[in-house]
Amino acid sequence: MEGKQKELVHDLKRQYRLWTPVFVVIVLATLASFMVGQGSNSGTSVYLVRVGGTATYVGFLAVVFSVAAAVARIVVGPVIDRRGRRNVIVAGGLFMLAGTLGPLASHELVPFVVWRFLQGVGFSACTTALATAAADVLPQERLGEGIGYYGLGQAVSMSIGPALALFLANTEPPENLFIGLACCSVAATVLGFFVRYERDPEGLPATSEYRQRWEQRHGASVPGADGAASDADAGEGAERSGFLASIIEPRALPGTIPMLAMSPAYGFGIFFVGLFGTAMGVGSPGMFYTVSAVAMIAVRLGAGRFMDRSSAIRIFAVAVVTGLICYVMLLGAAAGPAWAAGLYYAAGIPYGISIGLAIPINQSVAVKNSPASRWGATNALFMLASDVGIGLSCLVWGMVNDAFGFSVTMLCVMGCIVAAFGLAWLCYPASDKRWRKRS
Repeated sequence: MEGKQKELVHDLKRQYRLWTPVFVVIVLATLASFMVGQGSNSGTSVYLVRVGGTATYVGFLAVVFSVAAAVARIVVGPVIDRRGRRNVIVAGGLFMLAGTLGPLASHELVPFVVWRFLQGVGFSACTTALATAAADVLPQERLGEGIGYYGLGQAVSMSIGPALALFLANTEPPENLFIGLACCSVAATVLGFFVRYERDPEGLPATSEYRQRWEQRHGASVPGADGAASDADAGEGAERSGFLASIIEPRALPGTIPMLAMSPAYGFGIFFVGLFGTAMGVGSPGMFYTVSAVAMIAVRLGAGRFMDRSSAIRIFAVAVVTGLICYVMLLGAAAGPAWAAGLYYAAGIPYGISIGLAIPINQSVAVKNSPASRWGATNALFMLASDVGIGLSCLVWGMVNDAFGFSVTMLCVMGCIVAAFGLAWLCYPASDKRWRKRS
């Protein structure tokens, strides 16, 4: 009897395991891709100024990257669903590689429009396909936990990517920046070739969505040879009733809409908190981001204890509360110069916790509410909403800040956080709005 129980426990662990070889590859590829995205955004501005560019041109190139990324997310969503995840990851890696090698071939400033466009397209394609692949290979009973772990690649890159890029951009020659970014692009591309579960679904956990769909369709037959299980499988349920319908998955909106409202708070943190610390005269204002990244990594590592055992609304409520605490602490730092630096640095802790919870729980809601055959479009729409929320809000925050100052701007940011929770309460499915612990 005891032997049978041990065998049963072993089978259950195998059935619900998270850290399969392909999932490890996906996390590493995500790390490499976000190293390119984070590094190019932070390092390119320093490089351009060093070689004679202007701040206006730097800002223009940031818009080019954002537009390219947004357009690519719209386009690659249905492509991922129809042509397979691995193909898009590899293609995105090659686009990133071209965009990072370009500055080494030509040191002129004008072609940087092309290089930044290629970087944006490649980064967006890779990260969208990798997010979809992660959802494919995770056991459904631990999807929220697994998505939290998947975000480790993004969290680690947020901690070391900008610092490494700034270091390389300040070396001689400054083109070392693009050598480093090219190496990360190569790593993402090579790792993409090893995301091979579409050719071997039987190696996935038994309850993973991709394996279950493959078994229903093919049983023990051999899946498609080129990387996607088959055109029918990859495109099942794509609902090709028109271009707009193929790129927008409305069933992903319950998780996407709250994230759209929450993104402005994170946009202010990414683009303005460092400037706020500099204006206050805080030494090493970048320490805020290091502290927040450590907090984000810690909460992702601990996600297994609660991500799939608590309702989505409870987890998002914690993200909202910690987000509000972060900005209350920053307001306190502005009001109390005697302890401003300590509060400023410490505010990175609730900021990192908030991001570490809000992104995976909303992405999990979006994914669970959508059919598996549309997860490519689902993740594309979710990430697009985050990109748009951050990009547009930063333009607004800049204008509000110039007119009224940081304190008023942060009060507006807190209003967005509260609105995000209200939208979550309205949009989440009923099963995700139960406050009691799930059985």
